[in-house]
Amino acid sequence: MIIRIVKLEIQKHHIQDFKHLTANEKDDILNFEGCSHLEVMQDVSNPSVFFTLSHWSSENALNHYRNSDFFRGNWNTVKQWFSGKPETWSLSQQ
Repeated sequence: MIIRIVKLEIQKHHIQDFKHLTANEKDDILNFEGCSHLEVMQDVSNPSVFFTLSHWSSENALNHYRNSDFFRGNWNTVKQWFSGKPETWSLSQQ
């Protein structure tokens, strides 16, 4: 299993846009083959910082999602709202 963590810093005036988008697309992402879990979390002390945590059956499943038209469309929208460079980690449980 792959655990994917993504840290995103969103411009203050787009925080509600980001929350709305992720809430509406969560089920679509969970319906991708190999995705078994997805959480979107907001930093308590800095509301502009969000983390996504997703579980994938394999790196191939994650890459299939990352190369999909759905992801590209979502990313093209969200990247306009960034106030910092995203950080990503792909982890395996030991």
